Amino acid sequence: MAKTGYGKRPAGDEDPHADADFAHLSPRDREIAVFIDHLEEGHAMGYKAIAAVHPRYGQQAVRSSLSRITFAGHLRWIKEHITVEDNSMRWVTRTYWSRTCRSAEWWAEFAEERHGKDVTADYMPGLARVENAEEPPAEAEESEPDEQPSESAAYRTLTEVRTADARMPLSDRDCRALEPLAAEWLSRGATPHDITKALTDGLPPAVTNPGGLARNRLESKMPPKKAKIRQKAAQRARVTRVIMCCPVCERDERTTEIVNGLCRECLAEAEAEGPVVMYGHVPDTFLPGQRDGGGGLPGADEVIDVTDRVNELRRAAGLR
Repeated sequence: MAKTGYGKRPAGDEDPHADADFAHLSPRDREIAVFIDHLEEGHAMGYKAIAAVHPRYGQQAVRSSLSRITFAGHLRWIKEHITVEDNSMRWVTRTYWSRTCRSAEWWAEFAEERHGKDVTADYMPGLARVENAEEPPAEAEESEPDEQPSESAAYRTLTEVRTADARMPLSDRDCRALEPLAAEWLSRGATPHDITKALTDGLPPAVTNPGGLARNRLESKMPPKKAKIRQKAAQRARVTRVIMCCPVCERDERTTEIVNGLCRECLAEAEAEGPVVMYGHVPDTFLPGQRDGGGGLPGADEVIDVTDRVNELRRAAGLR
């Protein structure tokens, strides 16, 4: 999962899944886009993190594809400046994913709508939702017929009092009867040492009724209940500035020009590998082949169901 703020977040209002969701992308970019689309919300979205779980492509391939997928309108990294009620401030980076291809104008409006948002409930952990995977329950073990039930901490504390002072040899019956009182001590913050000390300090030379003396002391010296600590109310937090950030090098609009989600340098690197798809435009090399043999990619008019391939990749990467 992602560190604070960097988890995958849906941009919302997406079209339903379809076989041709990423048909406008090149084969490698399409495969990586489908893989990302199936990652759970909150998954880290940096190219290194994605490459670490993708069984077919390494960091350089994923880095290049992320650039092209971003430029095509599926991904944006947005930095939000958060101002808190106590006047503290911080920058939080959000990564937003859209299966539906979006224009640069759509993303600009989306970012602008973040400005002024009240994020009191989530500004501390960002918007990355990090969930601990639940561990499978351990198999139940059958107890042997002669196995004794586990003793409570309160019972064990009482049985050890005789070790601290031989004048207080509490019997098993005494320990069972006094166990609720000792448990109440522990629930109020007392330690086993506190209980032992209360039962053995200042004893007379001879104790004729250890159980009765122990009960009297446990009841009369019972510590006070813990005071409930009032939770400090969350301070109001609001987005006071929003800027676009390049998902590859993480530079933002304060230091570089961002074009369709990418800085100029990262865009140039992506273009060096071949045609870069912009929202609303499909290069000829990705179009269906023409019957007269001119232009296009032969067989590109076929719609390929990649569901099985995605599931295979996820299993290979150890993902659910």
